[in-house]
Amino acid sequence: MRLFRIGVTTFGGLVLSVSLATTSAVAAGGHFIWEGPKGKIYSVQNPPDHKCLDMGQEARAPHNQTKKSLVVYSGKKCKGAATRLGPGQHGARGLTFSSVIFNP
Repeated sequence: MRLFRIGVTTFGGLVLSVSLATTSAVAAGGHFIWEGPKGKIYSVQNPPDHKCLDMGQEARAPHNQTKKSLVVYSGKKCKGAATRLGPGQHGARGLTFSSVIFNP
């Protein structure tokens, strides 16, 4: 029984380390920061690559603190006018957006 527990623990640790390595490989790494209603600041840590994210409320002044480029769109579902931001870049305070995609 003790040998079985050691095997299960080892296997579980291996699965966890592989899943963490895989997750970090498909994430932009870093923070995406923006301003919401009433000037409140919001952020997402390690956003997923290649996935369009719709904003649930007013969003403006995007700030890309990730390691990869992103594109913000004026419309939902990554449609409309597009603004590309490289790593470390930020959009003007008046730039509003409704969706974003990381590492497009």
